[in-house]
Amino acid sequence: MKDTITYILGAVAIGLLVALVLLNVVNIGSMSPKKAGEFTMTYIKDNLASPNEEITLGATKKISGIYEIDFLADDQDVKAYVTTDGKYLFFGPYDMKPEPEPEPEPAQDLPKSAKPEVDLFVMSYCPYGNQAEELLMPVADLLGDKIDVELHYILYSDYATGYPEYCYDEENLYCSMHKMGELNQGVRELCVQEKQPEKFWDFVLAANAQATYENIDQLWEGIAAGVGVDIAQVKTCFNTEIEDILAKEAALTSEPYPVQDPMAHKGEDQDIIGGSPTMIINGMFFDGGRSVQAYQNAICSAFDVVPAECEIELTETDSAPAGSCE
Repeated sequence: MKDTITYILGAVAIGLLVALVLLNVVNIGSMSPKKAGEFTMTYIKDNLASPNEEITLGATKKISGIYEIDFLADDQDVKAYVTTDGKYLFFGPYDMKPEPEPEPEPAQDLPKSAKPEVDLFVMSYCPYGNQAEELLMPVADLLGDKIDVELHYILYSDYATGYPEYCYDEENLYCSMHKMGELNQGVRELCVQEKQPEKFWDFVLAANAQATYENIDQLWEGIAAGVGVDIAQVKTCFNTEIEDILAKEAALTSEPYPVQDPMAHKGEDQDIIGGSPTMIINGMFFDGGRSVQAYQNAICSAFDVVPAECEIELTETDSAPAGSCE
């Protein structure tokens, strides 16, 4: 476009009232929307656009006594405003009576069930996820088989440098943030959760304390033996079921879930698992605090009939920091 319209659109972009351009016509009375749109495009092409500029008329509608005209200028969406008599053209009007912002939806209660399902999504060597595991464990111990608790492991696709450092497969479908040591340990922990659930939390906490993603592949057998995990069973599960496990976890990671507090999700009422840790209770994002007490209160609020154990006050530890791995 010519410098004139470039200046106009640039000024609009920084929020200034741009221009009021007198169209060189006499007052001809009220124009129809179609005529106003066509007339305005002719004026812009003849007076504001460069000879090679492609200007395409879009929709024209009447708002607040003027016409709003949509058009494309070199594939850029632009709005122009024209008085109904075709006399004045301007860009970027300032709304002196804006509609009030809608009130944000309040955080809602978590869904209730007879036996709440608690899914904690982590990465096996995300420090924030490890802290969340340690905060959830006493609540899981307290409520026992009155709740279903499962850990899940967050996977990405096409992450960082991909296969073989970060991803299991050459297609880079199954990747972990803290490299393959983290992904491998996530699969091992899922094998123990499925095959040896009574050893699961001991194995998770021991692995968190005694190894890092850089050395867990070398140390895991000793850690597992130390807490009574059947190592041969883990190896069999790992070798025969890894692809099914990874496919399941990747699907769960990318599935949209309803959220408890839309304000924590950019106003959206659904979201996917983005970072470690993320807790889903009865199929809904838990958007509350991260502490033993917060987890206990949230899970207990999800019962149809609250059990007596929920009245027991657990020994509180310091709340975990609000960060995440994502």
